[in-house]
Amino acid sequence: MFYSFFVATDVVFLFLFWFIIVVTVKLPTPTDTSVLKLERTEVAKDFYTLNNNWIKKSDSGLWEIYVEGDGFERGVIEGKLNKELAEKQEIAFVNQLKKMIPSQGMLNYLKFFIAFFNRHLDQYVPEEYKQEIYGESLFASDKFDFIAPKYYRMLNYHAAHDIGHALQDKNMIVGCTAFGAWADKTDDGSLLIGRNFDFYVGDEFAEDKLINFVKPKTGYKLMMISWAGMIGTVSGMNEKGLTVTINASKSEIPTSAATPISIVAREILQYAKNIEEAFAIAQKRKTFVSESILIGSLADNRTATIEKTPSKTELFEAPNSDYIVCANHYQGKSFGNDKVNQENIEKSSSNYRFKHLNQLINQYPKISVSDAASILRNRKGMDGKDIGMGNEKSLNQLIAHHSVIFKPSKLQVWVSTNPFQLGPYICYDLNKVFAEAPALIEKKELYEKQLNIPADSFLFSREYKKFVAYKKFREAFHFAHKHKLHIDLDSKTITTFINLNPEYYDTYFLLGNYYKDENEPVEARLYYVKALTKEITTVQDKEAIDKLIDNLIIK
Repeated sequence: MFYSFFVATDVVFLFLFWFIIVVTVKLPTPTDTSVLKLERTEVAKDFYTLNNNWIKKSDSGLWEIYVEGDGFERGVIEGKLNKELAEKQEIAFVNQLKKMIPSQGMLNYLKFFIAFFNRHLDQYVPEEYKQEIYGESLFASDKFDFIAPKYYRMLNYHAAHDIGHALQDKNMIVGCTAFGAWADKTDDGSLLIGRNFDFYVGDEFAEDKLINFVKPKTGYKLMMISWAGMIGTVSGMNEKGLTVTINASKSEIPTSAATPISIVAREILQYAKNIEEAFAIAQKRKTFVSESILIGSLADNRTATIEKTPSKTELFEAPNSDYIVCANHYQGKSFGNDKVNQENIEKSSSNYRFKHLNQLINQYPKISVSDAASILRNRKGMDGKDIGMGNEKSLNQLIAHHSVIFKPSKLQVWVSTNPFQLGPYICYDLNKVFAEAPALIEKKELYEKQLNIPADSFLFSREYKKFVAYKKFREAFHFAHKHKLHIDLDSKTITTFINLNPEYYDTYFLLGNYYKDENEPVEARLYYVKALTKEITTVQDKEAIDKLIDNLIIK
């Protein structure tokens, strides 16, 4: 018995020893660490400087940061300047993760799974960006060292998007939508790009958007919209008028880590000046998820989509057209018979948004910047149908981390402000920003106030107030259902909840779950059936409701 115990103990010890060895990541070794000696200076409230670099909060509510130098230098400066913001973002991220996965055992399993799955992740990240992530990680919060050491943790955060959408049962809980227009389709013939980045990790995570203005030692000056702690690109434009936005597509289950898509996008933004160079960079990097990278190019005066999977990369350009639309499925010839892509088109919300965006674009003979904002803010379904506030089939799902419009010919970019894309779009002129940003010593606004796009009138409407109340109700329903809590609701409360968002299928689905949990199958069936009469987001959601109805036992 004791012999068996000691053998088992030795096996466990050897396994843990092996596990630690295989998941240990080698730290980068910067050649010049003198930047570590520099300290930031607090110039004013929410305004810090460090040599030529700085971070400040604009009166728009957006945070802005300017950094320059090589990879490690930028990382250290970013870490010193935004350490409080980065900690806040990590708290928001971890809190949302705990909401999604309340089981501590499952969280521990997930932590070890990701550690093993991503054990070779550093081998696929260019050295410059490893240095930048390492530099920033030196100032990361101690609060989450129980998850992983700082550098390894931040490295893995850059692959969170990839692992998340690759391993979800539905693959994507939400979906981004983007478009590019040029020539006869825009009001002045120049290139115009718009996109909604519907990446939702809770409202708290999107509170502090960070506009990065970067002057790297090598490559092109660039701006990108992200959050503290993130050096990858999800939306951005460089000084050559090249823009990059990423849209997730459905993936096969990955078998090993590769380059995070945001790192590929960052490399394109920093080192490409046209579509050909962007495609060459995308081709040479291996990724472990499927993604569409929408490239806008001033040099080419058009937009193209790089459609990339772990096994192939294709450049798609809209044939005989002066605009292109990008949702969450592929359009290129290589994917015409691809089973995963066809299933995605058939079952997800992507094709609906794709058709709707085409419909909206064709309502405008020539699209202006303000028209682009109206398109991105559209909350309806096709043909103007009311499909409920927050529906995944809407272009504006009321969850966006940010929305952005690019006008490369003037190096202008409009960035949405909270909440979602409803606040004013703030205009930055990159010519002006990069002329004034170095060694900024006074807290002044760098945006072009006269070019800002006003807030959506919906933000001040009774309907928006109803949506805010609806979200609180919905969260309470989810919490009660997940934790099997009894809540006694009268008919007046039920009616109030329905009237907050009467055309959204999820309203009735939540009520069906409520009555099912309360062992009232007749009422549950009534609401499940009602949900089926509304515009349901995906085939999987419809099938789930059908199954719930079939499993109800009505005496």
